[in-house]
Amino acid sequence: MTIKLGVPSKGRLMEKTFDWFGERGVTLSRTGSEREYSGAVDGVDGVELVLLSAGEIPRELAAGRIDLGVTGTDLVREKLVQWDQKVEPLAELGFGFADLIIAVPACWVDVDTLDDLDAAAAAFRAKHGFRMRIATKYHRLVRDYLRMGGVADYQLVDSQGATEGTIRNLTAEAVADITSTGETLRANHLKILDEPPVLKSQATLFRSRLSDKSDENREIMQTLCNTLGV
Repeated sequence: MTIKLGVPSKGRLMEKTFDWFGERGVTLSRTGSEREYSGAVDGVDGVELVLLSAGEIPRELAAGRIDLGVTGTDLVREKLVQWDQKVEPLAELGFGFADLIIAVPACWVDVDTLDDLDAAAAAFRAKHGFRMRIATKYHRLVRDYLRMGGVADYQLVDSQGATEGTIRNLTAEAVADITSTGETLRANHLKILDEPPVLKSQATLFRSRLSDKSDENREIMQTLCNTLGV
């Protein structure tokens, strides 16, 4: 028997995940070419490395097809309904930091808070006859956040890339997106609302609550967790 560890398949998230495990005595390595999503694990027996996109890892954890996975808090909480019943966070890894925020055009000088946004949304609908559009790919998280903040008269429009450009392209009036420095937002003449973020995210090691729990797999999992110190 083996347990499966899902890790982002490319970029800095993969590199930093490999470094984090390596610093704790577990060596992860890619095998084959960049186009092959296979890898090896040295340091603990019975662990299989599965290379996936960060966005696929929450789904695979929830389905029990992988036992452990490294992905962002934001992706787990956005993609999984009742996420805490399907996965358990084992360790925050200390990289991949990003905030999910609401941003509006910098020229909206009177819009700095959620109350201001609610008033602007009502005025926008009265003037234009349709709801103010907020572009995002984080529909679940943003909808819950705005509801708790008392914002109405808006609609979420889907954006899977270059969200900051939707305002310039006249397909949205505001955005809700992940940012680490805010530089891209400022470059697009946007400002972040002066409110706590929708979510503070970082790369996290999650355990599936639905994967195989045979005695042998429990033993492998415990050995790995002990080695990693989680």
